[in-house]
Order: sequence, then C-alpha cells, then structure tokens
Amino acid sequence: MKKLALSNLNSFYKAVNDSMKLYLPTQNNGAVNFCEWSEGAKVNLDKMTVKSAKDAFFPQCEDLSVFKKDGKHIIVEQGELVSENFVIFGVRACDVRAFHILDTVFLEGFLDTFYEARRKHGIVISLSCTKPEESCFCTNFGIDPAEPKGDVESYIAGDYIYFNPVTEKGSEFIEKFASLFENSDDKAVKESQAKTRVIMEKLPLNNLPLNEFGGDKLDALFNRPEWQGLSESCIGCGTCTYVCPTCQCYDVRDYKTNSGVKRFRCWDSCMRKDFTMMAHGTNRPSHTQRFRQRFMHKLVYHPANHNGEFSCVGCGRCVAKCPVSMNIVKVMKTLGGNK
Repeated sequence: MKKLALSNLNSFYKAVNDSMKLYLPTQNNGAVNFCEWSEGAKVNLDKMTVKSAKDAFFPQCEDLSVFKKDGKHIIVEQGELVSENFVIFGVRACDVRAFHILDTVFLEGFLDTFYEARRKHGIVISLSCTKPEESCFCTNFGIDPAEPKGDVESYIAGDYIYFNPVTEKGSEFIEKFASLFENSDDKAVKESQAKTRVIMEKLPLNNLPLNEFGGDKLDALFNRPEWQGLSESCIGCGTCTYVCPTCQCYDVRDYKTNSGVKRFRCWDSCMRKDFTMMAHGTNRPSHTQRFRQRFMHKLVYHPANHNGEFSCVGCGRCVAKCPVSMNIVKVMKTLGGNK
C-alpha cells in the first residue's frame, strides 16, 4: 500500500500527465465529467460524474475509415488506433464493472480493434466511494463501492490518498511513479471501507427484487401487462442510454467531405423510433416495444448470454437524470412485485 498527501495531488497529476495523457473528474459549468487534465483544472473527486467513464474506451463519436478516389480506384484509409498509454483516474466501482460488461460485447466473439487498442493502453485507477449518492444501488449487483478494483485502487482517508495496485499494469504504474509515494499500512483504508459499507446498507435503493429477473425469466416477463403503463411515462428522449455506463449501441454513418467520404460511428439509443431502421421499417414500431427492449436487455437478455451477469451496474445515473423519473428501479419494483 502506498500513500500520497492530498496536498500533493496536483503534483501527482502533473507528473502523470508529463508522461501520458491523464483523464479525471473535472467540474465545468456546474457539471462533473471525465476530461483531460490541464493546469488549473477544477478536479472534483467527491461527486459522481454525469456521464460514465466508458468514453475512455468507447467514445461518443469515433472515426472508423476514410474512402478516397484515385482515378478509377478507391483507397480505404483505416481510422487511427490508440497506440500510447493513458490513465483514467477516479473511476468508481460501478464504472469499473461496466468495463467488464463492455469487454463481453467488444472483445468476445467479434473483436472490435478500436476498443481493444484503448483497453490495451488504458490504465484504470479506481476510487473508493466515501459519499455514495441516494440514487446509487450498485450493491444489488454484487459490486462493493469500497473495493473498486481496476488496475490500481485508490482510497481517500483523512489527509491522504492511498494506492493499491491490483493488476500487473497497475504495479508497473505505481513503480513508475514510486518517488511520489510513501509506504503505508492499510489501517486507514479499512476504516474508510467500513464507513462506506454502512452508508450503502442504509441507502433507499438497497435490496431491490433481483430474484424476479435473470436469463431464465423471458417467458415470465416478456408479455407482462405492466409494460404498457410503465412505458406511457417515458418520453423516449434517450437520456438514460447516454448516461448509462454499459449501453453499447451505436450507429455507423458516412459523411462526404472535400477529401473523400468519412465513415464514423456514434452512440445510438434503442429508445429511438429509427433505431435499427431497415428497408421494411423497424422491428419495434411501438414505443412500448422499444421501452421493453431496453430493460429486458439489462435484466434478461444479457444475463441469458453472459452467465447470469446483469448489464446494469447500479450507478444511479438514469435515476438522477431521467426528466420524468422513469428508470430501471421503477421497472424492477413494478415487475418484481415490490411497488
């Protein structure tokens, strides 16, 4: 276990950023999101970021290739893959778990080389929660916010921040910046962890009815009449999908420029009526069907295909950001019989 005085954090940021790009929670215009660090950045390690950390590995927009004409020939230039190491610091346990879920989508079976390159070069320094928000419910999914994992775990306790390497990549990182740290025992960390776990047990969204969901619940849930009533409150804005750390839907588009045709991908939402639009239309023409798809994927389809693992991590962002307060918790409580 290593420790660093909180008063020296800025020196730590500078040292890391001098060696590789550093991304961390930064406050701008009242909102906290992961941004590239620079001198004078207003770092905020207390609040949950509005958007998740998945941007580091699955950006909201990403160039895939460029097509150019050379006489009668078409030249295809592939998009550039990330080739240098970078650090994303301050990642909460829920977002760390979300990376694993994204791995099952982008690295298993079909290999996404853009995502793979970022995962290879990205170093995740997680941060234990000390001030969980009332909208958090990660413990329902077996996530311990007091033990956030990643490549390096960090904990704020008293006047120090403590670092514990978890992976080989994390050990190499700590060794690289060894001169900045002091050796320490884990007494203060264990006390901080205990306090966090007590807080989590008292949160209002603890003990959700998960037993009613899972990969074997398709027949029991698909035609439940409650879907109609639940979906009527939803305005289909897609906010929940954009703040969600595990949503991975994207659209691929071509854009004509003066130098050729650029192909890029950008996040998409299954809540939109033109999602997966084909020549004959869409296979989910009604709003209720689209609403049901989103939550069935999180609670039934994904666990059915990934050894029972839900694709919700309980970060609470959809709870906090939905403009009409319709979210996965209300779905779980309604269909789970805990109204």
